[in-house]
Amino acid sequence: MQRRRLLLDATMRVVEREGVGAVSQRRVAAEAGVPPSTVTYYYAAVDDLLVDALTRVNDTYVEALGTLPREADAALRGFAELISCAGAGGDRASVVAEYELFLLASRRPALRPQIDRWNRAVDSFLAPYLPDPDDRATASATVDGLFMRSCTDPELTADAVHRVLTRLLSLRSS
Repeated sequence: MQRRRLLLDATMRVVEREGVGAVSQRRVAAEAGVPPSTVTYYYAAVDDLLVDALTRVNDTYVEALGTLPREADAALRGFAELISCAGAGGDRASVVAEYELFLLASRRPALRPQIDRWNRAVDSFLAPYLPDPDDRATASATVDGLFMRSCTDPELTADAVHRVLTRLLSLRSS
């Protein structure tokens, strides 16, 4: 388990610095300081490595969603923190790397189950606020856009995200 964690940490550092296109078994091995055979022992293909990396990222986000407070405004504030780079401890490079893995799912079917899992988690979070599935789909699309904006706009704060979410939910519930 510790070896896999070491390889996944190395994978994320490569993605953070150079993008997902730079990920190879040899590159990850060098980053982790292990022989290339170590990577191939645990991951037969780069896609397997990327699936595990995205699964770990997704585990963190889905778990964070599950631990948000029950009180509506506090939950929205926590969700806003999660969406903004503040949710990753203010580490924009990590958020960009994570988002890049999410986007890769458009080209790599093996990653899509993790995207579906995230979408279900967001839908479940939004359900108490928005009983209508179409309203939740609209809000989910906004959440995706806010994640993208958090990657590209260093001025986007958790407070700004909270204001957008609050406005969106108040428009939908009226």
